Amino acid sequence: MIAPYYDEDGITIYHGDCREILPTLTVGAIVTDPPYGINADRAQASRAGRQHGRALAPSRDYGASDWDKSRPSQREMGALLGAAPHAIIWGGNYFGLPGSSGWLVWDKMTGSNGYADCELAWTNIPMAVRLIRFQWMGMLQQLPETRWHPTQKPLPVMKWSLGFLPDPTGPIVDPYMGSGTTLRAAKDLGRKAIGIEIEERYCEIAAKRLGQMVLDLEST
Repeated sequence: MIAPYYDEDGITIYHGDCREILPTLTVGAIVTDPPYGINADRAQASRAGRQHGRALAPSRDYGASDWDKSRPSQREMGALLGAAPHAIIWGGNYFGLPGSSGWLVWDKMTGSNGYADCELAWTNIPMAVRLIRFQWMGMLQQLPETRWHPTQKPLPVMKWSLGFLPDPTGPIVDPYMGSGTTLRAAKDLGRKAIGIEIEERYCEIAAKRLGQMVLDLEST
């Protein structure tokens, strides 16, 4: 087992490949937002929108890499679901997951701008479909947060998601941690969590976010 990149206050980060690290962990719940295979980081300029045939400048340059080049395989998704009794998988509509009654819906309140109106999370939690409305689009953020990652979720949305997990449960594990929003949400809720991230720059960002004892509007 590799040494943790970060380990404080019940929150642990591992820098490495989740396919190698996840089987070594004791997991109470999987909560994650895997790559959708849509080249989210490379597509910032083209996805920024177009006006009068001219591309608008992206609001942030996250740097190009291959982390979103492809989706996890069906075998990898099966390993995620088999790792814990409870799971919340954002982007679940991309992955051919089993039928579920307990979908989570984030209404992004984007308006008519070409972006998706909502994002979906698949769960295996026996409940009805639940919805949260939270605007987080460019300058129109319901609560301003620094954007560290091209597919980052708002902290209040992730806190809301974690609220559907049984309590108590074992550690919440995010195998595709990104900038650490799942871990920050878990810490704020007083729950233990583990993040795994293959890109070290995001491990560093997540560790800094976790080190913030009091979050202000600019640093969440």
